[in-house]
Amino acid sequence: MIHINKVGELTGVTVRTLRYYDKIGLLKPASKTDGGHRLYTNDEIKKLQQVQFLKKIGFQLYEIKNMLSSSEWDWSDSLKSQLSFVIKEQENLKKIELSLREMIHGIAIEGEENWLAIQKIMQLSTTDKEIQQYYRESVFKEREIKLWEKVPNMTSDSSDSLEWIALIGQLKRYIKDGPKASKVQNIIRRMEEKRLEEFESEDEFLDKLWEIRMSPEQSDKLGLYPIDQDVLEFMEQAYSFFIASTQQE
Repeated sequence: MIHINKVGELTGVTVRTLRYYDKIGLLKPASKTDGGHRLYTNDEIKKLQQVQFLKKIGFQLYEIKNMLSSSEWDWSDSLKSQLSFVIKEQENLKKIELSLREMIHGIAIEGEENWLAIQKIMQLSTTDKEIQQYYRESVFKEREIKLWEKVPNMTSDSSDSLEWIALIGQLKRYIKDGPKASKVQNIIRRMEEKRLEEFESEDEFLDKLWEIRMSPEQSDKLGLYPIDQDVLEFMEQAYSFFIASTQQE
């Protein structure tokens, strides 16, 4: 016989939990000492290990009790049902993950205006995804749809998207310095480098995308993060100055 304290040491299950399992009839001890301490055999230890495993893969205690006490339990159906539940939970967690990324990246753009970023993400989340897809396909050619997949995404954790988000956030913070400021021009230069890396010779696609970006209504239809209009206009001014400067060199 194995004392309850020893069972706790061997299995990592607390004495309190073992007492609870006994109380609900999930795992009864083989016997008790004269002092009332629970004693277990190897059979109870094996059953406890089964309980731990089934609990680990997501079954509730009342389900485990029924599963282990019934010789006619349909294990196949139970496991398939649990798998279906886990898959749905993963899908829900993935949606939560993407929403959290959007909020974190929105705050990176908006700076100290945290609540503004959250409001924008809330606004963005209400747009129908099927409508976005339909609008995207009506605006872009089939070849351009593939290019769209390379556009920085607020839900992405790719280094490319993260750098674009950081650059836009920096640009917003330097508006007061004017479009010709060296800090602003350094940001624009890096943006241009990234444009050439990903979209060289794709001016038609980028012009179309920028035209949509400059329209809050069209940006919303496409599901783009709502960057403030003054930031977009500032970016356009800074870029125009950058191009003019490079042509003079």
